[in-house]
Amino acid sequence: KSSTLKFLYLNKKDTILMKTSFLTFLILINLVSSLHSQEKNNISISLDISFTKFNKGSILIALYESKESYMKEIYKSADVLVKDNKAQFTFHSLKKGVYAFSFFHDLNNNKKLDTNFLGIPKEPYGFSNGKKGRFGPPKFNETSLKIYKNSNFKISIE
Repeated sequence: KSSTLKFLYLNKKDTILMKTSFLTFLILINLVSSLHSQEKNNISISLDISFTKFNKGSILIALYESKESYMKEIYKSADVLVKDNKAQFTFHSLKKGVYAFSFFHDLNNNKKLDTNFLGIPKEPYGFSNGKKGRFGPPKFNETSLKIYKNSNFKISIE
């Protein structure tokens, strides 16, 4: 009976060693999981926009992360000043996936796309993949981009 009790009761040294090993194991699992999670959210999209006509105002950019949110709910946005006939911006910490963006050149810095009495934009605008809509914005599948690594897009506005 006494040998059974000795087996059931570990000495303090063994207990501490077991707890330390278990905690180390948990920390390693957490670290690996965290690194994997960071890798998934470490993609960036850079936009290099150049102008041939206007060297003033700012570019307002909207990034969409799904067909459902396209032109309804902006995922991320930016307001970039035009300097030396260009504007540059990078969206950081994105997940791999499908995105689309729209932008317009806010010439008078009123933070809205100015239109004529028919609703036709008076300020330069565009979408990803160089698309422009006819009688409204282009469809998501026309503007969508599959982003699986850091990506850079060059856009020219005339």
